[in-house]
Amino acid sequence: MATVVILNQAQMGNGSEELGRKILQTFLRKALAITDLEAILLFNGGVHLATKDSFVAQELTLLHDRGVDLLVCGTCVEFFGLRQRLLFDPPSNMDAIVAAMHKASKVISI
Repeated sequence: MATVVILNQAQMGNGSEELGRKILQTFLRKALAITDLEAILLFNGGVHLATKDSFVAQELTLLHDRGVDLLVCGTCVEFFGLRQRLLFDPPSNMDAIVAAMHKASKVISI
């Protein structure tokens, strides 16, 4: 069973941005325990998380090193002008993001 997580904003939930960032960081640290986590899909504001200076750069790097695919929307990266700051290159595309969603048994949207 394959699980993918969608990150479409730079925090978890609505409301306090400070709290949303803190709990997202905790979630990503704990996500290492999701044994069937295959991919994290980042688009719209979520692409800011995949930059070298992101507050979750360490957590995403650990997940990537464990074999979790980080699929970062290339159109979104270009829109926000983040290409030079990405943790991992090259960015992905919507075809790969849709394929990962289709392949997954479980899709978790944060």
